[in-house]
Formats: sequence, C-alpha cells, structure tokens
Amino acid sequence: MDNSEKKFYLVREDVLSEAMRKTIQAKELLERGKAESIGEAVQKVDLSRSAFYKYKDTVFPFSTIKQERLVSLFFHLEDRSGTLSKLLSVVADSGCNVLTIHQTIPLQGRANVTLSLHTSGMTNEMDELLAKLKRLEFVEKVEVLGTGA
Repeated sequence: MDNSEKKFYLVREDVLSEAMRKTIQAKELLERGKAESIGEAVQKVDLSRSAFYKYKDTVFPFSTIKQERLVSLFFHLEDRSGTLSKLLSVVADSGCNVLTIHQTIPLQGRANVTLSLHTSGMTNEMDELLAKLKRLEFVEKVEVLGTGA
C-alpha cells in the first residue's frame, strides 16, 4: 500500500509514544545541522537506531506544512468592532494569503469565522501563527479544521 492509499491523522504530541517524539526530535537535529549523522542524532535524544528507522517516515511535526499548502482555521470570536480586521492583519503579517472567509451572523455577542489560507508564503511556523492568534483578546477558540495541497 503506497502513501496515496493510506490515511493520515493529526494528533496531539502528548498521545504519541516516547519513541515517536524522540524520532521527531532526532529528525529536527539533523535538519538544523545540530547532528551530523543519524547515529549522533539518536544518541543525543536517547533513542535506538531501530526505533528511529521504524518511525522516521511516518511521524512529522505539524510545522512541516510546506509550500503550496492550504489550511482551514475555525475561530470563535467576541463580536467587537474591528475584530475581523485585526485577525486578518495577524494572518497577513505571517505571510499567509487568505483564500476564503466565512463569518456567521453574531449571536449573543459571539461569531464564528472560518478562514482558508494559502501558506506557501509563511514567514513563521504554523504553531507560532496559531499561538499568536490564540493570544488575541477577542479570540475564544482556534481550531485547525484541515490541511491539504
């Protein structure tokens, strides 16, 4: 079965096994030049080579969303003047291109907004953008609905 026939899931880090987390750490050391070989990388994170090879092609950090990718984000916002503008400003500052915006009519002082973003121009990692968005005082909730090519 090739990768086109396999299902992929987005899972939180805390539910991954220790070997999976360490494999991601070792891959990051190699990518950043902090380790010159797989042997050195696995030694630094205290992981066996066999575990690294078992998971190296199957676990990836969410931040590996690369060029030509789409991300759909869902927001639950307080209904205040200028909130959508401020939200879009943070997204634009990150280098994302907004493809679609869907906003519900505010009810009881709250509105839902869904953004579809083209992320190929991002200047930061996706997790950094999500953290910035969550820190906005009017944002009550941010969820990643999906990603794609």
